[in-house]
Amino acid sequence: MPVVAKFEIDSLQYLDAEGRLVRKKLPAFARDLAHMVELYRWMVRTRVFDAKAIALQRTGKIGTFSSCLGHEATYVGIGAAMRPEDVFAPSYREHGVQLYRGVRPREMFLFAGGDERGNDYQNEPARHDFSTAIPIGTQCGHAAGAALAFKIRGEKRVAVCTIGDGGTSKGDFNGAINIAGARHLPLVAVIVNNQWAISVPRRIQTGAETLAQKAIAAGLPGIQVDGNDLIAVRQAVGDAVERARAGDGGGVVECLTYRLGDHTTADDAARYRPKEEVDAAWKKEPIRRLRTWLESQAAWDAQKEQALQAECAAWINAEAEAYAATAAPPVTDMFDYTFAELPEDLAAQRAAAVAIEGGH
Repeated sequence: MPVVAKFEIDSLQYLDAEGRLVRKKLPAFARDLAHMVELYRWMVRTRVFDAKAIALQRTGKIGTFSSCLGHEATYVGIGAAMRPEDVFAPSYREHGVQLYRGVRPREMFLFAGGDERGNDYQNEPARHDFSTAIPIGTQCGHAAGAALAFKIRGEKRVAVCTIGDGGTSKGDFNGAINIAGARHLPLVAVIVNNQWAISVPRRIQTGAETLAQKAIAAGLPGIQVDGNDLIAVRQAVGDAVERARAGDGGGVVECLTYRLGDHTTADDAARYRPKEEVDAAWKKEPIRRLRTWLESQAAWDAQKEQALQAECAAWINAEAEAYAATAAPPVTDMFDYTFAELPEDLAAQRAAAVAIEGGH
């Protein structure tokens, strides 16, 4: 029978688990060692932020938190691949991208503490990014809508969204990449394949051999990369973003990584994941990998590492103190930002809440 279509999914890696170069030629950005050191510093900052957030949750200072432990290369690589004028639509774990684009830890602590002011980012370029999306996949539609607006306006901007491996089975993700392919939109969807959709392992979540191949049905190019290799992530996402910016349509990048922590602080992954699997994943973790390579290039050493850790500790402690010192919002905030005209029953509740607050 005649073949009407066939496809291949390429795989990209520059640094192996031991921090050794597996390709002869590095991308231009990776040959700039000062730039690579700065990206490494952002990866370490992300891990330090993550540890502080978990500590705050365990001591009752914030609510449920989604750890990004093990995802640092993927997230910093995404952030570094974007331009300031681009727009990012995150899920609930992409703290590394958000930090890179200017979101302050105190703002993420506020959000995790139940204060919506945490989504009012003060720094550029984060101010024009979307806020954290808790429902699975909804951010993909938001990004597709932004991409359509960019095309209609003739703006050289790109919308980037992230989605987990489990989320690629949702209609939100598939609808977003489908419209991106059909309308030739500047949308880049990055699949963060950390192998577990809460307690559901990748091997039974979908029958697809790769998640990148889901791009094929949408008419988009797809590629799978080593998500623990910052160079590979930065290169693949950067290629997709610049292709979209040039008017050549969107793309899908699947980043293979591993969720080294629990799904959230409300989860106990030890109930469903074998210890041996987690131990093996730690041997491939991204920070040690990049640090080893930087050391081999004489761009990093133990003294610099010690100084960075001290710097990060001071930074995150100051951010946590700023969060703790933030005054509670007025009780009226829960009423004032949903309706153009407040319904009578909610107006009565608002008045009662004001009276109670005034009484205290």
